[in-house]
Amino acid sequence: MSPHFTDEEFQSAWRELDEPQLEGGWELFVETMGVTIYRLYDKETRLYEYKVFGVLASCTAELCADVYMDLAYRKHWDKYVKELYEKDFSGQTAIYWEVKYPLLLTNRDYVYVRERRDLDVDGRKISVILARSAAEIPCAENSGVLRVKDYKQSVALESDGGCGTKVFMNYFDNPGGSIPTWLVNWAAGVSARMFVSLEQSFSCNKYKDYAVIMKPSQL
Repeated sequence: MSPHFTDEEFQSAWRELDEPQLEGGWELFVETMGVTIYRLYDKETRLYEYKVFGVLASCTAELCADVYMDLAYRKHWDKYVKELYEKDFSGQTAIYWEVKYPLLLTNRDYVYVRERRDLDVDGRKISVILARSAAEIPCAENSGVLRVKDYKQSVALESDGGCGTKVFMNYFDNPGGSIPTWLVNWAAGVSARMFVSLEQSFSCNKYKDYAVIMKPSQL
């Protein structure tokens, strides 16, 4: 059993592929490229949580999952990554991620745990990836960088029956600091849309070529 995520969390994520859970205030945010994005306003933080549903037509489910898990490859397509790596912190494995923010804004960093499970659900092959911030990981904060302490993401991926992928993603990120909430919400919305556009138009399509030229020890 995972020390970070429960079996029910994995089950809940893939079930959204069949029955989206949108009760309790979820509202339509945008529809683009065959994908629908909903958002839920949190009164306490004044930020939005997002859910993404749809089909990525040009990328198989297995390839999507591999792209999503490959930290080294993300450095090739995500221009906002300053540092990104998996490391053992005093016996606990976690991911460190520093994000470059625009001029005059302080960079943010994340220390988070992540797990992928490839499930067989009555013959259906579904990949579920869960991630969340991990304050319990002993990673010292860096001067001049703000630590994000409230982050979560879940992704469920399944073949659409052809060459594409049926996808569900749930995302929330509270960067903290003194950034205006409207700017945070705008950036989070862009991130949700970027997940769709990059996976569909660039990342997945280029990943096979990237994997071929990398040495086996780097994959």
